[in-house]
Amino acid sequence: MSLPTRVVKRLLSTSAITRNTIQTRPAPSKNHLAVTPPVSSLPKGYLVGATHCGIKKSTASPPKLDLGFIVSTSPYPTSAAASFTKNAFRAAPVLVSDEVLRKRGGYARGVVVNSGCANAVTGSQGMEDAWNMVQEGGKVVGEFTESSNQTQANPDVLVMSTGVIGVNLPISKIVDGIRSFISRKPSPLSDTPSSWIDLAHSFMTTDTFPKLRTRTFEIRGKEYRIAGVDKGAGMIHPDMGPASTSFTSSPGRQLHATLLGCIVTDAPVAPRSLQSALDYAVDRSFNSISVDGDMSTNDTVILLANGAAHNEKTAPAPIDQQVDVDAYTIFRDELTSFAQDLAQLVVRDGEGATKFVQVTVKGAPTYASAHAIASKISTSALVKTALYGEDANWGRILAATGSVPLSSPSNSTSSTQVSIDPSKVSVTFVPCSTLPNQAPLSVLVNGEPQPFSEDRAKEILQEEDFEVVVNLGLGGSKGEEARFWTCDLSYEYVRINGDYRS
Repeated sequence: MSLPTRVVKRLLSTSAITRNTIQTRPAPSKNHLAVTPPVSSLPKGYLVGATHCGIKKSTASPPKLDLGFIVSTSPYPTSAAASFTKNAFRAAPVLVSDEVLRKRGGYARGVVVNSGCANAVTGSQGMEDAWNMVQEGGKVVGEFTESSNQTQANPDVLVMSTGVIGVNLPISKIVDGIRSFISRKPSPLSDTPSSWIDLAHSFMTTDTFPKLRTRTFEIRGKEYRIAGVDKGAGMIHPDMGPASTSFTSSPGRQLHATLLGCIVTDAPVAPRSLQSALDYAVDRSFNSISVDGDMSTNDTVILLANGAAHNEKTAPAPIDQQVDVDAYTIFRDELTSFAQDLAQLVVRDGEGATKFVQVTVKGAPTYASAHAIASKISTSALVKTALYGEDANWGRILAATGSVPLSSPSNSTSSTQVSIDPSKVSVTFVPCSTLPNQAPLSVLVNGEPQPFSEDRAKEILQEEDFEVVVNLGLGGSKGEEARFWTCDLSYEYVRINGDYRS
């Protein structure tokens, strides 16, 4: 019997558990979340695909895909932006991709991703291996594009890796795999829905389904498409910020797994505006999710924009927030909504998770305060275990709320520290849209506990989806609001992570 199995059995045998009615239950199937995108929704000017190079041990037939590639074949320049982990132990692919973006000034045409090995905390060999992936990837980009101005010393390829930390890449296998995108006939790279699904599979580690979404949107009457792939189920509490490039906007605070994501669009967007839009979107999506409160060394979200929706002989004018703020805002908001959809897939696939919960904090003096409190609630082990037990233990929610100091608005002239007023705080459980009874359940109103039906609470909390709303009652009509998405903490999470390397 493995150690995690023994731990779970011991947890189940304790008197505290025995006295209650909590039963182990399997995570619901997530297969329905895997989708095949319609061809019409796929961005133009991209070839994608995946192969098995041998990182993942696999006896399955066909073997598990562990190496993916994205190439922009647009005749126009392809802008690139990225958001990287702020972990002190940033992995080699993070450091290398950051440098590539800096050298290229916000342009890149290729992304190569491997799963099964994170190439994190691997010293100088890890850096050499990551650069090797960039160089070999540049050859693939050169094979499929005519307009790339990359050189061997300055390739325009970004890299991402996910898997076990502290283990060197089997680089010879990866190099052979990258070269196979050229040598295999036909090439694994194409623009078909099946190739996109293969790409999504190549991202996966403990994920239970491939995470792929597409969408169309309009700006000034012109239709554009966007597609995104991400992965993540454990070690999820991203804290990502923009690349350290000179062209990026100033983000104010640094923004908040392995969480890996790659989003591509056929809209034309200037590099600086692309980075600005990604910063905004990531803060409200990937930086607003948590499975277990642990930030990875490899968290990365990459965004490419190639303008291929246009077919003019000359490059179309890019969307630029300095030139047309309305067009930029439409793009930014579409990207944010799309990124939220992708980010929520990660939470829904949380290791051992049986619940998907939106935590909304309202009436805060600043967005930063609302976000910090929502994050604290979402990462509290006591809150998350209560969610698993379908227990409306609002005291735990309140305790998490009260442990976070508030920040003052930047335009405030008062030197007085803003603080929570317990007499103004309210807590409400909101049912999912499928329940016949849509009435919210208030358990605390203006600091006063409310009598409520435990049966009604159970009815709401036994659903897979529901919302927890905390209203601080501050800020008046200008009170700020933030949303966070989290899941419960189950016995299965212990088993999965205890067995991770075995």
